[in-house]
Amino acid sequence: QVQLVESGGGLVQAGGSLRLSCAASGRTFSSYAMGWFRHTPGKEREFVAVISRSGGITYYADSVKGRFTISRDNAKNTVYLQMNSLKPEDTAVYYCAAEPTARLHFIQVVTTAYDYWGQGTQVTVSS
Repeated sequence: QVQLVESGGGLVQAGGSLRLSCAASGRTFSSYAMGWFRHTPGKEREFVAVISRSGGITYYADSVKGRFTISRDNAKNTVYLQMNSLKPEDTAVYYCAAEPTARLHFIQVVTTAYDYWGQGTQVTVSS
């Protein structure tokens, strides 16, 4: 089992940047593919980005491609989401999630694939 704690959210002007972090407990962080999702009231939780166990495979939603970068540091049990050129439509609660997998390069973009979730961190982008 793993516990996830997000941090780094806040209020930023359009065009600005934020870096979200997600710290995981436990000694098996490298056994999990890690994803970032976001939720806005009235909408379903939306896939943002995912990174494989090895860190060698990443995948992004079209809406953030070229602006957001996901990375991980398995030695620090942490996954990051660097968000640049932020837009008001990026405003949401951002969640990290962990999917246990035996496959080094496997990734998932659906919420139901993920077993563990953090509590979320609010990102607000003002126009």
